[in-house]
Amino acid sequence: MNVLVAGGTGFIGTNLCTELADRGHDVTALSRNPNPDSSPTGVDTAVGDVGAYDSIADTVADHDAVVNLVALSPLFDPPSGVSHERVHLEGTRNLVEAAKAGDVDRFVQMSALGADPEGSTEYIRAKGEAEAVVTDSDLAWTIFCPSVVFGDGGEFVSFTKQLTTPYLTGLPGGGKTPFQPIWVGDLVPMIADSLADETHVGQRYEIGGPHVHTLKEVTELAYRAEGRSVTVLPVPMALAKLGLTMAGPVPFVPFGPDQARSLELDNRVATNDVTAFGVEETDLRSLEEYLGLV
Repeated sequence: MNVLVAGGTGFIGTNLCTELADRGHDVTALSRNPNPDSSPTGVDTAVGDVGAYDSIADTVADHDAVVNLVALSPLFDPPSGVSHERVHLEGTRNLVEAAKAGDVDRFVQMSALGADPEGSTEYIRAKGEAEAVVTDSDLAWTIFCPSVVFGDGGEFVSFTKQLTTPYLTGLPGGGKTPFQPIWVGDLVPMIADSLADETHVGQRYEIGGPHVHTLKEVTELAYRAEGRSVTVLPVPMALAKLGLTMAGPVPFVPFGPDQARSLELDNRVATNDVTAFGVEETDLRSLEEYLGLV
């Protein structure tokens, strides 16, 4: 299969491109600024901006399947001049239209757990609206909605360190926000499997790892992996939201009011759909294992 991975030079994208190439697929990583010298062995690169239809249309048309991984992080404020709506909604719309015009057979969309057009954050709303673009199309689609994804090159663990300090730190709401982190090495084979099996067409999968951790627990694990301890003090959520709202316009502060609201969202799956890929939660790599703590 000839697969185009939009966002193929990012954290999940690089891992997926490697997985697909190892399975014998012809793979192209689409990015605004790809570096062919750093792409995985056997993976081609193409230049394109999903926010600009004309820059991607011809490239999309040459493929059997498109995987849309293009995303802005929900953990940090978007760069100046960029928005979740442009990247997630308009970018998805352009990829879908290019896929339809180019007679692409399969379309896989990376969404997010809790994606909802009426959600409380810009990220969640844009992801929810993008899902509707995909499901309303005539493409043979599959949607993945993972909790946070961790692994080498990922930002989840490093985010907790940017939000905290070792030994003694404060966390909004005491760090009670729950996550169900999944290792990228467990997620990408499922995405690759979805392209090869027609039973996954028309399915929306909520994906999580083997354990649920609060932000407080993730912080403690991250520092323990470095041989350091941390005591977490609760910061009232209202105060934290005020502080991040005030910090939002400051260029060197990467968090803002949207990130404060995101810390009130439950990031656990209702039912873990990893079983659709012949996997049980107990088969998955835990955050503790990844950090070398077990």
